[in-house]
Amino acid sequence: MLKRELRTLMRQKKGQFTQQQLCELSQPIVDRIMPMLADASVVVAYYSLPDEVDTHNMINQLVAEGKTVYLPKVISDEDMVLCRYTGAESLREGAFRIMEPVGPEISADEAVDVVLVPGMAFDGEGNRLGRGKGYYDRFLQSLNSPRPRLIGVCFDFQKVDVVPTEPTDVKVDVVV
Repeated sequence: MLKRELRTLMRQKKGQFTQQQLCELSQPIVDRIMPMLADASVVVAYYSLPDEVDTHNMINQLVAEGKTVYLPKVISDEDMVLCRYTGAESLREGAFRIMEPVGPEISADEAVDVVLVPGMAFDGEGNRLGRGKGYYDRFLQSLNSPRPRLIGVCFDFQKVDVVPTEPTDVKVDVVV
């Protein structure tokens, strides 16, 4: 199956659920992720779109626990940067109608412990299908050593046998 076809299939599967159902399906996933973040000091997360695993409460909880949380902010047709998230008041609608932080960008020397990576589909090998623009792959390739743990976040119905890949695609370490 081609990437384009798999994206279409995943959009159809997501469309079978109401927003409320997707929120309800999100909680058990968040419950599995939180223990994986217990020892992390700096977490890169994402402020979920309506069709993604809902991360809003989770990132607020991480901040309340004293963790440093960064969210992506799109700055061009090819690049995104990470800006510090301090709460919902630090968000503005950005590119692609995604809520993005307006806080300071991550400093080059700050070590990231964990990156929560959204995707349209994941397979058992950690291969990820994104939305097609390549933002996350470019960002993940740019991370300095030591490489943070990459956690793919998706609904169970987004887990597939095989995700088609290209040499520029970056695998995640675990899919939740």
